[in-house]
Amino acid sequence: MTAADPITAMARRLALAHPDAPIRTLARRLVADANGAITLNQARLRMQRCFGKQGVQARRHVKPVVTRPDRNGADPLPLPPSRAAAWTPHDLGVTGMVGVLSDIHIPYHDEKALRAAVDCLKAERVAAVLLNGDFADFYSISRHEKDPKERNFKRELGDVRAFLRWLRGEFPSVPIVAKAGNHEERFEKWLFQHAPEISDDPIMGLDNWLGFKDLGITLVADKRIVLAGELPILHGHEKGNGISSPVNQARGAFLRLHHTVLEGHGHRTSTHSEPDMFGRETVCFSTGCLCDLRPAYAVLNKWNHGAALVDVHAGGEFDVQNFRIADGKVRTS
Repeated sequence: MTAADPITAMARRLALAHPDAPIRTLARRLVADANGAITLNQARLRMQRCFGKQGVQARRHVKPVVTRPDRNGADPLPLPPSRAAAWTPHDLGVTGMVGVLSDIHIPYHDEKALRAAVDCLKAERVAAVLLNGDFADFYSISRHEKDPKERNFKRELGDVRAFLRWLRGEFPSVPIVAKAGNHEERFEKWLFQHAPEISDDPIMGLDNWLGFKDLGITLVADKRIVLAGELPILHGHEKGNGISSPVNQARGAFLRLHHTVLEGHGHRTSTHSEPDMFGRETVCFSTGCLCDLRPAYAVLNKWNHGAALVDVHAGGEFDVQNFRIADGKVRTS
């Protein structure tokens, strides 16, 4: 095979133009381009030489035009790149006391309960504050039937921004992390439905709309868990459906996850622990809410006000204080 041979030149051009195509396919194309001047077998041999697939002896005399990895003699097919995104926890990276406030549902919050929880966190001189989902309600853009007089999303955004400014004023020098719960996810779903063309623009992100950068607040989205030392913290909606309203929410978390965890979402304070056969204990916690206990859509419920403190020790060990709030006062028993 020499460069002066016009059929060889055709074969080289095909190899360069279609480096990933099967050799048999290119051989048939070469027969057609050569107007039948060579047989299919001759064309296949020429294409093999172009790709260095005719053995070591042949490669000593003819340098391949394109080199492809050998796949047990078969023509390699490209593996499509994975589109899966990495799902990694967000580590608070602090030792000391972490305050966990769940299910505030601004602007449908309970002022006395929220004030009591924040005062408790301030008294403990917390090293970080975690808003563990549903700090906003976003009633106006939910998929549920809505009271027309309450459909004012602009006002809701203003109320949430005002709350975040107030919270930063209460904790001016500690990290504040806001984990997106199912209610914050309403914002992204609303964008997907009503403005898909611009929904992925960073300027449309919830953190941008709520001014997180100016307030020094970190948003944790995509149902990622938050780690306080070795304690995983969920909002609770990440588990999906199936154990939506167990008698004991913490036990429901244990049955689904089989791992120590703290979560919100159910608006109820509960604890459940079980040892394994070696006495190693798994403990699950669910925290109370800080919102109105008698909303129109669930006037009768099993909710209670509450919050939590997680004392993170060096090395990642932790202790949890899962406290209730009644009549605007913290109750530890």
